[in-house]
Amino acid sequence: MNKEEPVTPVGRLFLQEEGNQVINCITNAKYRINIESVKAEIKNSILIQHPRFQSVLVKNKNGREYWKRGDVNLDKHIFVIQDIDHGDSPSGILSDDEIVNEYLADLTVSSPLNIDKPLWEIHILKDQNCIVLRINHALGDGVSLMSLILAMCRKVDQPDQLPSIRKNSTKSSSSSSSMREMIWRLVMKIWLTIVYGTGFLLRSLCLKDAKSKISCGHGVQLWPRKLATARFKLDDMKSVKNAVLNATINDVLFGVIASGLSRYLDYHRTSDSKPKEGLQITGIAMVNLREQPGLQEMSSLVKSSSVTSWWGNKFAFLLLPIYPHKNVGNDALQYVKNAKEMLDKKKLSLEAHFTYAISKLAMSLLGPKVTYFLNNKVFCNTSFTTSNVVGPQEEIMFGGNPITSFRATSSSLPHALTMHMVSYAGKAEMQILVAKDIIPDPQFLAKCFEDALLEMKEASVKI
Repeated sequence: MNKEEPVTPVGRLFLQEEGNQVINCITNAKYRINIESVKAEIKNSILIQHPRFQSVLVKNKNGREYWKRGDVNLDKHIFVIQDIDHGDSPSGILSDDEIVNEYLADLTVSSPLNIDKPLWEIHILKDQNCIVLRINHALGDGVSLMSLILAMCRKVDQPDQLPSIRKNSTKSSSSSSSMREMIWRLVMKIWLTIVYGTGFLLRSLCLKDAKSKISCGHGVQLWPRKLATARFKLDDMKSVKNAVLNATINDVLFGVIASGLSRYLDYHRTSDSKPKEGLQITGIAMVNLREQPGLQEMSSLVKSSSVTSWWGNKFAFLLLPIYPHKNVGNDALQYVKNAKEMLDKKKLSLEAHFTYAISKLAMSLLGPKVTYFLNNKVFCNTSFTTSNVVGPQEEIMFGGNPITSFRATSSSLPHALTMHMVSYAGKAEMQILVAKDIIPDPQFLAKCFEDALLEMKEASVKI
């Protein structure tokens, strides 16, 4: 690999001053963290061997960004945090998770990464047994980061083996489909792509969500934040999934989000106001555009010159509308059925590939500043962000210390509400980052999501 490598077009977007995006990956350890042991593990890990994590950002005389390989000084990347000042709490005592969430909420608006060194850091919250890996989004997306982290870990019950991760399955069209069905499917694919593609373009120009309790706009990414965690059991999500024909976990997740937001908005509705039956709240979902690589394959690729062929930001946007005040009757599963119907159309279309191609075209023709402005308009004209990354389903450990929890969040977007879910060892945890002046009670919102899933599970067992 050359000593200097151009930053990818998508990476350049994340390096714009207004949109300097940082991913925070949080792991909790079972036992007390040994600082020297962590440093030794990092020093000998695949992370240090990765070209992106060895490179600093440089610019040429024309302002074009490049990655320049160099040496890594771990002491400039690893920070030990103790005696966190978490301010005043109503109860006087905060749990470790609440302290970590407060710390992360502050990081999302106050601590960009220093460009004088490779764009990553590790914060060790010693009293909370917590490690936070922070990387600039220009280095890679959630799937890239998850693959790298898991390649640094081992299975608890088989310490010599890498964790396994479920790969995305691709369903081929049934060979028994008639010619008429295939033609109809092609017509629908073209039609839905045109409809959804036009909707995306309009969102980047003028089309905006109606005002609601969670509405925001440009500049909100700089507002003070609060962070809460919604926790789900994967068995509960699978129970709901199995109750709805051909549903997926993503259908269940989006049904839970729709139901939870409906509960939250109804709770905050004033007594003299009526719910708007046709109110649409639009979310932006991050969609992976590549197959998840096997971890063993990833380990070998990092050491070769092939790393840039799969690593990086290979995701796109989907616009996901929900109607929180739509009457679903007494069927708690109707939210999942509605989500499945909508997501099936999204998957049939080429919307994700269209939005990715449009962003790349805009970068080529208009440059990063104009492209960032147009992408930012899409966020300003919608209401929330969501993502879902699949983690390992067995317990894993880092440096011999079992990991009890996996979570992720990112620095602030021009949304008052962002939700990132990671599944691990039979659990799924969703980090809910909010602008606290707009959504002051994220813990209550988290409970709305948790209660929504429990109600769906109860309905599923009755079928």
